[in-house]
Amino acid sequence: MLGLGLSASAQKRRPTISTFDAPWAGTGAGQGTFAYVIQEEWIAGNYIDANGVYHGFLRAPDGTITKFDVPGQGKGAGQGTVEVKGMTPAREIVGTMYDANNVGHGFLRTPHGKFTTFDALGAGTQGTGGLSENPAGLILGIYFDANYVYHGLLRAPDGTLTPFDAPDAGTGYYQGTFPANLSGINPEGASVGEITDANYVSHGYLRAPDGTFTEIDDPNAGTGADSGQGTLILGINPAGWISGLYIDVNYVFHGFMRAPGGTITEIDVPGAGTGTYQGTNACWFIPAWGGINPAGTITGFYVDENYVYHGYVRTLEGKITTFDAPGAGSTAAWQGTQPMTINPEGAITGYYTDANNVVHGFLRPAMP
Repeated sequence: MLGLGLSASAQKRRPTISTFDAPWAGTGAGQGTFAYVIQEEWIAGNYIDANGVYHGFLRAPDGTITKFDVPGQGKGAGQGTVEVKGMTPAREIVGTMYDANNVGHGFLRTPHGKFTTFDALGAGTQGTGGLSENPAGLILGIYFDANYVYHGLLRAPDGTLTPFDAPDAGTGYYQGTFPANLSGINPEGASVGEITDANYVSHGYLRAPDGTFTEIDDPNAGTGADSGQGTLILGINPAGWISGLYIDVNYVFHGFMRAPGGTITEIDVPGAGTGTYQGTNACWFIPAWGGINPAGTITGFYVDENYVYHGYVRTLEGKITTFDAPGAGSTAAWQGTQPMTINPEGAITGYYTDANNVVHGFLRPAMP
């Protein structure tokens, strides 16, 4: 007779997801703990306190959480250490802080807690942000000019700032070049992102270390003018594998992997919805998130037919495993589990929204 349950060995292989909260995080709707990036089992992110102010944190493998505030950050609601987006193996952390005037500034935090802020020449009142950092200390960032056009930015370890714009990037309001968050730059200095063109259609790009651009468009992406359709890029690994997503003509989201030679493989996670703003890597109301590690394993989230988020992990060979953090809400739209990044060993961090719309961090260990 066939057994319907998991064997003892299979149960041992099932990762146990742990959850955590920064002790100072607020407990109101939309507040809580947001885990973004993992190196080994060190996790960096931020939390929103009861007054709506953002603060950074670093969580050690033993669970100890250290909070930090970038000098000069604002103390009002929506201000503070608003983004913590990158961390190197040496635990340098990059992100964005907003000051009392709601202007963004990129920041670098050393492993010893020393801060450096940086601002692109030509940045407007929205300011400058740090998005990711490679092990050599090259920071990928973004800035917004006075006309609300987006531009890419590279900060060298010596502090030199180099702006860049991808070909075909629009120059109108909320158009331009958008480098990718979290996994947007690899150890060799190749970076990825997307552009919004003059018709408000998105296209992916790969920027080589020498500054050469390659445009990336999934053949099934929608191209309607003023539609917000198109191709978006999530990350790149050391071998040049690229993860991304596209939005089709029906506003359904689909994932893809692009091989170093340019071949694109479509990804639709089982259980993903097929309605408007549903699907794999669906991110209509938030920035596109998702991580890729050196083995080509990716993580991200999908939106089901009830508009609830669920996590997934996909190996380079195409094996997909879905998961939900314990305590994740499933009764209302936009609750659920949202993985952010994956480390070389396969451990994943991210956050989940509970039934009361409070946010909590999680760690999913690597599968043995």
